[in-house]
Amino acid sequence: MSQKILIFDFGSQYTQLIARKIRELNVYCEIYPFNHYTEPDNSVAGIILSGSPFSVRDKNAPTIDLKKLRKKYPVLGICYGAQLMAHTQGGEVAPSTHREYGRAFLSKIDTQNPLFKNFSPNSQVWMSHGDTIVKLPANFETIASTDNITNAAYQIKGEQTYGIQFHPEVYHSTEGVQLLQNFVLDICKAQPDWTPASFIETTVNDLREKIGSDVVILGLSGGVDSTVAAVLLHKAIGSQLHCIFVNNGLLRKNEYATVLESYQQMGLNVRGVDSSSLFLNALKGVADPEKKRKIIGKAFIEVFEEQARQIPNAKWLAQGTIYPDVIESVSVNGPSVTIKSHHNVGGLPEKMHLKVVEPLRLLFKDEVRRVGKSLQISEKFLDRHPFPGPGLAIRILGEVTPEKVALLQEVDNIFITSLREYNLYNQVWQAGVMLLPIHSVGVMGDERTYEQVVALRAVTSTDGMTADWAQLPYEFLALVSNRIINQVKGVNRVVYDISSKPPATIEWE
Repeated sequence: MSQKILIFDFGSQYTQLIARKIRELNVYCEIYPFNHYTEPDNSVAGIILSGSPFSVRDKNAPTIDLKKLRKKYPVLGICYGAQLMAHTQGGEVAPSTHREYGRAFLSKIDTQNPLFKNFSPNSQVWMSHGDTIVKLPANFETIASTDNITNAAYQIKGEQTYGIQFHPEVYHSTEGVQLLQNFVLDICKAQPDWTPASFIETTVNDLREKIGSDVVILGLSGGVDSTVAAVLLHKAIGSQLHCIFVNNGLLRKNEYATVLESYQQMGLNVRGVDSSSLFLNALKGVADPEKKRKIIGKAFIEVFEEQARQIPNAKWLAQGTIYPDVIESVSVNGPSVTIKSHHNVGGLPEKMHLKVVEPLRLLFKDEVRRVGKSLQISEKFLDRHPFPGPGLAIRILGEVTPEKVALLQEVDNIFITSLREYNLYNQVWQAGVMLLPIHSVGVMGDERTYEQVVALRAVTSTDGMTADWAQLPYEFLALVSNRIINQVKGVNRVVYDISSKPPATIEWE
């Protein structure tokens, strides 16, 4: 890793998107909360200051010591970052007189400025701010304007320091990637050497050096992250890696057997543990979603610990933690409590005196998939939809029973198989079925029925943080509904969830 871009985060919802866009240019970058400032080193090629939900005029507005950055590194302030530089250097930032949310067009652009190289006239950008820079400090010069915003972009004279009031990282800024490319590759002169192949080479060498001849334990889930982590570790240390794949009885139909066989075919040193009855017995009589999650988490730790103790001389616990989880744990607002529990196996590392190794902690989800592809992992693993750690337990609203699990597995299998059959699976971020705690009246033949209701859920998303309901064809939904009602005894009504996130979540519990 020769060079990187540092992004100082002031709490913007778009910060991760900036990082992902830069990495798509094959340049490595890292996100740091503004209040976790550390002095950049020689590996830093440039600095980006993010947007923020705050106003620079707020009493407790987040800030950073710009004197330590300016003139030492190229700096790009985006939205709040641009306003912060102008405000602290003697400019004037005031509430906007025009609403500045949504599409705007750069009516004046200094295309001789390196930041706007190859820009088109009237380039569309995306605005999202309540304040505007009404007056620039004396040594700042305007390099782009819209009809409503005079200072849409500026440069500090004699410095490679820039500010823009729009968001180049979002899709609606049509030449936003060009601007980031101009800044990162031309102005910062960062080398585009962050590729899956370079990541694999560096990580494998680092893992060998760090682990040596020690034994490593890894809990496999069947998902993308744990699978890619396992293959990376296997490439580095071979049979020193011991994988454990636990069947909690809440997986999809036939998933335990088929996934375990696939892992074995990949050459992984894996043991399968069928603990279905343990989990299902522990869930008897429990309807509260949070209690269900805690019961499943506790049972998993017990099973995992029992299996791990049978592996002699284990020194490391490997986890499939990815970069958004790392960022979340040191967020601007302090350590988050929302890290997914299956990424962090309880207090197991401390209890068993294991050191933690996280081979994917630098990667976003899309990068994990690209690394997996470079490792020649089967697409059936890499293209899999995310699946919740508690499995079908949180798709069964109310008490979980073996009968409900079996019924839901059948319905879910029909839905997922049909999505694949009609080439819709890869157009959807995540799909599944919810078993509702209600019965409805129906008619089958000459008889009235009183059976269960299921809700189909399919969403489109880039990272799961926000999601839209997938607009699947009516003909497809009709076909799936017909298949479910005809093939699964006990279901007589199928509904489709058309809620987006926010306000709804992807899962129902």
